[in-house]
Amino acid sequence: MSWDTIEFRQKLDDQHTFPEEYIFKFIVPSDSVAKVVDLWSRGEIRKKPSSKGNYTSVTIIAQVDNSDQIVDIYQRASKIEGCIAL
Repeated sequence: MSWDTIEFRQKLDDQHTFPEEYIFKFIVPSDSVAKVVDLWSRGEIRKKPSSKGNYTSVTIIAQVDNSDQIVDIYQRASKIEGCIAL
């Protein structure tokens, strides 16, 4: 993984009060949208295709209990080919 999960977790704990709603945003090839949606099936999911339809923006608004859940989602998303977390 190219980012420091310990530092990221610490920033999350410093800036958020858990449990809370957290907004995840991803850009993903359109044929992989289901893989992103499967990361967290509970919560509000918004999808918006790009103008050419090659990519889709996926926003997931989910109730999370702690920073570990957020880090887990991003780690699993990083394994989806072409997925960009925003």
